[in-house]
Amino acid sequence: MIGLGTAPLAGLYEPLDEATALAAIERAWELGIRFFDTAPYYGGGLAEHRLGAALRERPRAEYTLSTKVGRLLRPDASGWGSAYFDFSYDAALRSLESSLERLGVDRVDIVLVHDPDDHYDEARDGAFRALARLRDEGVVAEVGVGMNRTDVLVRFAREADPDCFLVAGRYTVLDRGAAYELFPLCEERGIDVIAGGVFNSGILAGGDTFDYAAAPPEVVARVEHLNELCDRHDVPLAAAAVQFPLRHPVVRAVLVGCATPDEVSEDVRLSTFPIPDSLWEELG
Repeated sequence: MIGLGTAPLAGLYEPLDEATALAAIERAWELGIRFFDTAPYYGGGLAEHRLGAALRERPRAEYTLSTKVGRLLRPDASGWGSAYFDFSYDAALRSLESSLERLGVDRVDIVLVHDPDDHYDEARDGAFRALARLRDEGVVAEVGVGMNRTDVLVRFAREADPDCFLVAGRYTVLDRGAAYELFPLCEERGIDVIAGGVFNSGILAGGDTFDYAAAPPEVVARVEHLNELCDRHDVPLAAAAVQFPLRHPVVRAVLVGCATPDEVSEDVRLSTFPIPDSLWEELG
């Protein structure tokens, strides 16, 4: 399953006008995308506002909606700098309530603790415990954690009871870090994985950034090798990047972040591009 990540719709890389953002979500719907992931942090609530506006006339039962807690918004600020970390129990509940207001819905399907890298204990005992209570009460269907550090996700898998993880950038055709310890644990414990950051912030889609910084020479060299392998099979590297994570049994969805309708169309095309088994064998 392909889902739409909404950070670019809130101007992650550059400002984006509302009409283009809404058109991108509309194109996603037209092309069959029914999973949408967002967060208060994305543009200081802007992504949630725009996603909610675009989906307002859509039947709520026809799509899956995911948002996050752990970054509260300052009431007097806007934009990407308006959020601050708070992984407490009460903050998680307040954050979700505010997200529902911005989205204009009465429920979300999945709620994730957002990037608790250096706040593990507070996030486990505070925000995650609050989400687990909401799940037990039937308020949300699934709860989990979304981040790009697999070591922290391993701790959550062992010490909490998550339904799913959003793993950003750590299971891609370039970076297999999640496959070694985290994914076997997910298989053992029945934890589903949503794969994000499948282009490793651009390097696998023709860009020059890796993990939101200039790609180091060793990464550039590895990507050049991957491009050579794909070229021999007449397959765009970006197509392999979109499809690769779904080949693992614990991965149930891949998120693509798009800012325009054309980007949505291209990523959907890449997700169905025919890739021969011989290339997968070479990619390993």
